[in-house]
Amino acid sequence: MIQYIERLERDFLFIEHGFKEQEKKALADYKSNDSEYIKNLALLAYESDVYQVRMYAVFLLGYLSNDKEILIFMRDEVSKDNNWRVQEVLAKAFDEFCKTTGYETSLPIIDEWLNHNNPNIRRAVIEGLRRWTSRPYFREHPTEAIKRIATLKVDTSEYVRKSVGNALRDISKKFPNLIKEEIKSWNVENKEIKKVYKLASKIIEV
Repeated sequence: MIQYIERLERDFLFIEHGFKEQEKKALADYKSNDSEYIKNLALLAYESDVYQVRMYAVFLLGYLSNDKEILIFMRDEVSKDNNWRVQEVLAKAFDEFCKTTGYETSLPIIDEWLNHNNPNIRRAVIEGLRRWTSRPYFREHPTEAIKRIATLKVDTSEYVRKSVGNALRDISKKFPNLIKEEIKSWNVENKEIKKVYKLASKIIEV
């Protein structure tokens, strides 16, 4: 297994953009091996100094995330990774969890992560589920998506607030009136909220 990871390090080291190769390899490995092997492989690969291999590992963790231990590892360990590309994959892995579990069934975990004190965790939810209203459950219940996203308009992290604005803008393409209704009461005297407002209202008339 260590030799396999060393080979991945050589293969992935010079991939500077995107994630498709890591995702493709992770899915192929996941489908070709039993879950216990993949769990051990993912955890070992995540120890790599090569961030591209950690990205591969997080894709594997996403496929395994119906395992509570794995989901906790994603929340408590992967969220601390200092490479932004790994955080992008964490968002995708969280969406994989929601897709596998069912978005409505996942609501308690979605809410738990949205209220976590680590901004990487909060952003993983916002980014992972974009476009929220293209996902089952939220497609039929757009206000459930909007109220969850909008709560973070005053988030302490600028990059979370930016994600909030972009996610609401996404939803405004299909549900402009719902976004108008949401943002009309925002206090745009607050400079942070005003920035989110501008993003959220970018393609609608308010």
